[in-house]
Amino acid sequence: MFTSLRFRLPALFLLGVVVSGLIAAAIALRLFQGYVLNRSKGDLRREAIGLTEAFAQQAITENDTGVLPRIARQLERATGDRLFYVGVSPVPGKSVGLERLPQTTVDWRSGRTITFEFTPPSAKKTYLAVARPLKLEKKGPAFGDLIVAKPKTELNQRLIPLLERLAIASLGGIIVAGLLGWYLSRRITRPVLALSRATDEIARGHYDVDLPDVKGGGEIGHLADRFRQMAARLSVAEQQERNFLMSVSHELRTPLTAIRGHVDALREGVAEDPQARAASLDVIAREGVRLERLVGDVLDLAKLEARRFTLLSEEVDMERLCDQAYVAFGEEARRRGIDYDKRFEAKPTIVSDGDRVLQIISNLLSNAFRWTPDGGRVALELSASNGSVSVAVDDNGPGVAPEERERIFRPFWSRDDSGTGLGLAIAHELAAALGGSIELEPKPTRGSRFQLVLPQGQ
Repeated sequence: MFTSLRFRLPALFLLGVVVSGLIAAAIALRLFQGYVLNRSKGDLRREAIGLTEAFAQQAITENDTGVLPRIARQLERATGDRLFYVGVSPVPGKSVGLERLPQTTVDWRSGRTITFEFTPPSAKKTYLAVARPLKLEKKGPAFGDLIVAKPKTELNQRLIPLLERLAIASLGGIIVAGLLGWYLSRRITRPVLALSRATDEIARGHYDVDLPDVKGGGEIGHLADRFRQMAARLSVAEQQERNFLMSVSHELRTPLTAIRGHVDALREGVAEDPQARAASLDVIAREGVRLERLVGDVLDLAKLEARRFTLLSEEVDMERLCDQAYVAFGEEARRRGIDYDKRFEAKPTIVSDGDRVLQIISNLLSNAFRWTPDGGRVALELSASNGSVSVAVDDNGPGVAPEERERIFRPFWSRDDSGTGLGLAIAHELAAALGGSIELEPKPTRGSRFQLVLPQGQ
């Protein structure tokens, strides 16, 4: 439980909120403490100024120093502040009436108002104090300092209400953050858990998984969409693999059956006639070539996909090469009554691998003859322009539907589940390896037009 994303996500979210709240509370306490301290210093300064002025006026008019103790008692009752005195009595023979502090407590002869902290001899508390020079005349000498002091514990007591409010606010924030984190974690982890379950199903070989639609899009929605596409492609790939195994097994079984039958006939002496023996050997040779071509196609595709394919670089006479490919299918065209035509508009020479270019053109012609009905039409065209050479194979077969244009060059895919589905895939990969491409041009009528485009020089 504690290692799951559903727990860790809200826990980290809540931890972040708590840490942020503690930092904010520490900053707020520090600021409020500074504010209270400055406010208290200002109050003490005003009290000190008022007391020294009142005492000076009373001492001048009435020659009475007893006013200061009375004011001190009233002030202490009203504010809790205390009054102290450092220096000599401004009225000879009369006491100031306040608790005196040692002369070393503050430099009262400087004539400056001073803010400081101290601990009186008669107390154990630390006081925040303001020392104000006591003068009978504004420009006269200072007889001492009148000290107005406040216990620092009272300053700290002002922080208690703030701490209580901060604690309540923090608790409320933690509750809200916890609920929000729980909601967000469920919102985020639900599709993630669904993806995890779907991954387990795919690992077991079940590609038909159901993924929930993620509202609002975002990274999780993008991941779900891509995962759904991946599962669909894996399902298609598995189906293609099954089709390939069935097709290859069928393609292998047919020539092997023929070869075994003729070998048995030759071994048992059934075909004793020289012509029969020659015919059997021709069948064996032809079916052997067929097997060799099938195995070669599979190996070629594996090498192309693994990028372990070696290409030659030589001058290739494209007219001669196209004519060679054209002649190879002449007998099939005559036998099936197909209108077989060639149109060579140029005689270009390119630098490429001639055998692989011939293989591409032969695969395109083989595909055209496969889908062209008897009595149909197949044309081979050669042209050159703008530094590139084009070889087009045109037929009037059933054509390629728009939804099949993307899949037509995939390995092991066949429209009628017959054949290996390797011819066009190998041609497409070879063309890319040679620096060219194969284009399937749409036709307004029935039929297909595949065009191989190659650069003249590499």
